[in-house]
Amino acid sequence: MTPLVGRMLLGALAGFAATLPMTGAMRRMHEQLPRRERYPLPPREIVEDLPDLGLRPSTATLLHHFLYGAAAGSVLAAASTRRDAAAGGVFGLAVWAASYLGWIPAMGILRFGARHPPRRNGLMLAAHLVWGACLAAGLRELETARGESFAHATALHPSLEDRREDRT
Repeated sequence: MTPLVGRMLLGALAGFAATLPMTGAMRRMHEQLPRRERYPLPPREIVEDLPDLGLRPSTATLLHHFLYGAAAGSVLAAASTRRDAAAGGVFGLAVWAASYLGWIPAMGILRFGARHPPRRNGLMLAAHLVWGACLAAGLRELETARGESFAHATALHPSLEDRREDRT
């Protein structure tokens, strides 16, 4: 496996995991919106137009939402070496902008993000900040674990090679 593919796999894991706190933040902020602004959030609106996978719509929404988080996480891992919360937050905002001001309305899937009520856009921006910060932290932890805790034993302690030779 190439180093790039390895980084992208860790990014996908971190992006998938970061979608959990993002989803919780979205749900809690959505509950605080005025009633007229509590229509389905974008992940649900997007899934409504996708082919039926034989899943309940709410399950399909969560599946697609987490897979999108994983895909976007792999992009950060491939494109940047910064793993601090600020860089993650900026990346989260870039994902929001590219998605809700870019390709999603361009494909006719949803209306342009700026046409939603300001509180809903604020909710989505805040949720993407949460996602990006959690993505960066998770990716940093996974990369550190791969290089330290889960590294080959002799890479960390060459003296362990003697133990291996004793077993043979």
